[in-house]
Amino acid sequence: MQRAEIKENLRNALATLRGHKVRSALTVLGIFIGVASVISVASIIDGLNLYVQKRVESFGSRTYFISRIPFGQPPDRLPEKMRTRRYLETDQAQYLRDSCPAIELATPFKTRAFFFGETNEVHAGDKRVERIILRGAEPNYVDAIPLFAVNEGRFLSRFDEEHSRDVVVLGAALADSLFPNTDPIGKVAYVNGRQYEVIGVFERDPGLFGGGGVDSFAVIPLSNFQKNYPESKETHIAFTIPKNGDAQLAVDQVTEAMRRLRHLRHNQENDFEVISSDFLTQLWNQLTGALVVLTGIISSVGLLVGGIGVMNIMLISVTERTREIGVRRAIGARKADIRVQFLLEAVLLTSTGGVLGIVIGILVATVVRNAFASVPATVSLFWVVTGVAMSVGVGLFFGSYPANRAANLDPIVCLRYE
Repeated sequence: MQRAEIKENLRNALATLRGHKVRSALTVLGIFIGVASVISVASIIDGLNLYVQKRVESFGSRTYFISRIPFGQPPDRLPEKMRTRRYLETDQAQYLRDSCPAIELATPFKTRAFFFGETNEVHAGDKRVERIILRGAEPNYVDAIPLFAVNEGRFLSRFDEEHSRDVVVLGAALADSLFPNTDPIGKVAYVNGRQYEVIGVFERDPGLFGGGGVDSFAVIPLSNFQKNYPESKETHIAFTIPKNGDAQLAVDQVTEAMRRLRHLRHNQENDFEVISSDFLTQLWNQLTGALVVLTGIISSVGLLVGGIGVMNIMLISVTERTREIGVRRAIGARKADIRVQFLLEAVLLTSTGGVLGIVIGILVATVVRNAFASVPATVSLFWVVTGVAMSVGVGLFFGSYPANRAANLDPIVCLRYE
């Protein structure tokens, strides 16, 4: 088919669509909804994936954690054999440092927080903050988890740990709330009623989606934590792998060392968890998996409804233009010309819906990104191309039958059609 013929068919298709504006608009609605939902949700998920990935990197790509139970799962939903596991001990970190040459450091820490059913508060003067996260840690904790970088003052020292000193490092938001417009270093804060000297403030970190970040933490020496909160038995151990080190070898050494410490027989399964720093990514993928499936179903239904609408409208158009088809065939139009004309009309319908869906999807992503700083929605070229491809594909698929039906009409019968 020559270029002039394609242009002529395209003009005819556009003229037909302009002649039935309302019908055409209703036809593209399903395509519009399907493509807009795909672009909107995909852009939000892509932005969140990038955000979560950066968050994981801030934990330290060479950092691993040992815990009694899996992270991110409520204890009451775990099997009994997991809930009744023995607690880890803080001195096990020293054993790992001595017996695992493939690791760089190992440090224990304990946490007291509302999500464990425990309450904390910190106050200074008439300023009070509740629901903080209190953590006991050793001096090398910040080397294991770079997320806890100190912005002002200093972190805990070996002297603080050895003498169980009453010193605390505060999250930036806590420091701002307790000591507004004042340098907090050297000031006194009361953590759960006990007096502590503020020796440092962490770099600002609001946390994942604005909650639970370093801003909510108050960190004290681990020895001090154990002395004042003996009822908090849950212990975690963080260990790191040297640069260019063998991660699998380090994990294997740590696993074997922990099994020896916990006196597990060769046929017993581990009663502890070794978790890499990308556990957030894995947890996030599980959460978004269902959302992706749901979006796929919604978009598929929208595209299917739109495609059926396109087919019905095109079949009606074929019936309405039977005499026109006969005239065109009588003056020399081929079956291919008729087929292309109706296919172009179907593709134009669905492409219009697809383009509108892409535009709305981009607008939704922009609004979400500007309204919610923790949801950095981004529209990628891949999803724009996918939206166009879906809309064109629906037009070709659902327009094929009406186009073939029009092309195969008998021209003599068409000319006699009233």
